[in-house]
Amino acid sequence: MRKVINPLACAIFVICVTIAGSVARQAVAAEETAILAGGCFWCVESDYDHVPGVLKTTSGYIGGEAPNPTYKSVSAGGSGYLEAVEIIFDPDKVSYAEILDIFWRSVDPTDDGGQFCDRGESYKTAIFVTSDAQRSTAEASKAAIEASGLLNDPVVTPIRTATKFYPAEDYHQNYAEINPLRYNFYRLSCGRDAKVKDLWGDQAHRGIMEH
Repeated sequence: MRKVINPLACAIFVICVTIAGSVARQAVAAEETAILAGGCFWCVESDYDHVPGVLKTTSGYIGGEAPNPTYKSVSAGGSGYLEAVEIIFDPDKVSYAEILDIFWRSVDPTDDGGQFCDRGESYKTAIFVTSDAQRSTAEASKAAIEASGLLNDPVVTPIRTATKFYPAEDYHQNYAEINPLRYNFYRLSCGRDAKVKDLWGDQAHRGIMEH
């Protein structure tokens, strides 16, 4: 028996496939990535987990040349890698410029030797840009901070081209959530929040929900 193809059914199928593809593309387009180094990646990850519009955070390493860095090799120094966090966000809810505004006010961008109690190359701050548009936004953001007069010392945070980002070991991911007692003790004893408050005053941690 010869099958009869229903033109209406075919048209509906094509429309459904087209719509599904469009929705999928829109979902992908609605996600952007920021990569920021702000000292201890546990703290940066936890801060951005409490920013509305952030979809996912991953602690990791970026900036070095040798493949497959580990916490041991990075923390030993000399690897060129920095602890950093890859931030996936919805630009319809939080812009890249806002992500950077939050970053400045949650770190000490005037410290060229590390961050807070964590000293050394791997704990330095940096903004790793993934496009020319991000670079322009980052440069404008940095210039605005420098011109604001809010800080007594020069901003030393560099804007660098993003290289390959390597996720850190599993036990570093979601550390604040999985190990709250150890994390909170570390953060308090390191003096991170106290220094940020002293540096930024009532603008400290602006954009980060209380946690």
